[in-house]
Amino acid sequence: MTASEILAHARARGLDGVCFTDHDTMDVLAQIREGFQSDGLFVAVGMEYATPQGDFLVFGNVESLQCGLDGESLLCRVRDLGGAAVAAHPFRHARPVDPAVFDSGLCRLVEVDNGRNSAEENERGLSLALRRRMIQVAGSDAHRLDELGRRPTEFTVPVRCRADLVHALNNGLCHPARSWQAAI
Repeated sequence: MTASEILAHARARGLDGVCFTDHDTMDVLAQIREGFQSDGLFVAVGMEYATPQGDFLVFGNVESLQCGLDGESLLCRVRDLGGAAVAAHPFRHARPVDPAVFDSGLCRLVEVDNGRNSAEENERGLSLALRRRMIQVAGSDAHRLDELGRRPTEFTVPVRCRADLVHALNNGLCHPARSWQAAI
């Protein structure tokens, strides 16, 4: 799916905003403009960073992240940069997050509702978040247009820029928008 396809269809799918989190790159910034689009859609760019301990959605001023960091080093670096890091699809069969990451206390944000996960994988993520009192988010993990907006996160404060997104995530001013997905 191209960036232009996402931008052209997101509002029609009922979304107020989208986050581009391509694997290990923020190159989409060369194709799109962050912030509010002419149709009112808010666009933010982060990255899905792969480590040997699992994948993390990282947001903030993270363009300078070096490749090949392990999970703990990544989480420390994102924190030092003032960013936010979400454990992505933590119980997915193919790319689970190492439980030691959660034991370290470095990761407080967890994806509990992922559009490409099985129900059991999502339930395990929710159970982890509840046990550890972690901040919960959802994500469509859209690779095709029909997946766009399947699992949105709702924010309880306005998000107008990347800094607002990071603040809302790190302070738990968000939650999976379960009622929205039930309406589709």
